[in-house]
Amino acid sequence: MLTDAADLLRTLDGEEAEGAFTLQDDAAVAEAAVVTAVDRAVLLGFVPAAPNGRAMLVLGGGGYTMLMAGREGVQVARWLAGLGYHAFVLVHRFPNADHGVSAPLDDAMAAMRAIRGSGLAGGGLGVVGLSSGGHLAACLAAAYPADWGGATADAETRPDVLVVGYAPISTNAKGRTIVADKPPLPPEEKQAMYDRLQPDAQLLPGPPPAFIVYAANDAVVPVENAYRLHRAWIGAGGNAELHVFADAPHGFALDTVGLPVAAWPDLCAAWLRQVGFLD
Repeated sequence: MLTDAADLLRTLDGEEAEGAFTLQDDAAVAEAAVVTAVDRAVLLGFVPAAPNGRAMLVLGGGGYTMLMAGREGVQVARWLAGLGYHAFVLVHRFPNADHGVSAPLDDAMAAMRAIRGSGLAGGGLGVVGLSSGGHLAACLAAAYPADWGGATADAETRPDVLVVGYAPISTNAKGRTIVADKPPLPPEEKQAMYDRLQPDAQLLPGPPPAFIVYAANDAVVPVENAYRLHRAWIGAGGNAELHVFADAPHGFALDTVGLPVAAWPDLCAAWLRQVGFLD
């Protein structure tokens, strides 16, 4: 079971983790777990054998209506733990009628504060986000909508490094789509979130170093998102490394073998060393 795979487990509201979320298949191995509903956000922590003093928050995808907590969460966390990071997979709430438009970003910001407060990220805290999780990760480097109230972006919620893979940065937003007559995405709270959170347009000055990885022929998330994010990063005075692989499926994650895109984790690790976030 998903929670059994983690070394550390905590909810962001301090309540019991049992019943906090629903799995598509309770019998699925943790590496293949899919979350279909979330009542309370949960952090799953993975402890490295040789800690490097830094931590990473992992944000998986699933289109904000489910969460690939296994392929884009647990598998990524274990890779990062192998590099020496304390890695935390966030099972966040979805934007819907029950939780509202801001729930995913509110949970991600609360997770950043919790990890920094744990004492396990003294050397820095990065974020790795894939697919919709990459959109959410990029939002941590952007302005929080002032009219939403409540949460406030600050040094504790800002990543020290950022890894974004095949994420719908802004092509789902009204007026910025590249697919003709693209219909609104259900539920309405999800579309409202994409309309309001466009991190390339709302990026704060001086963003942290970023590693951006996409597929040029992604049929689900247009590669234009990569170019928009990279342009925004450079325009805001940041340092961003962009990798676009010619041929790879959407959701390539860590387990797409036999294609050049399988090299991206090694390229990312080399980049982390180059920017001083990996010894």
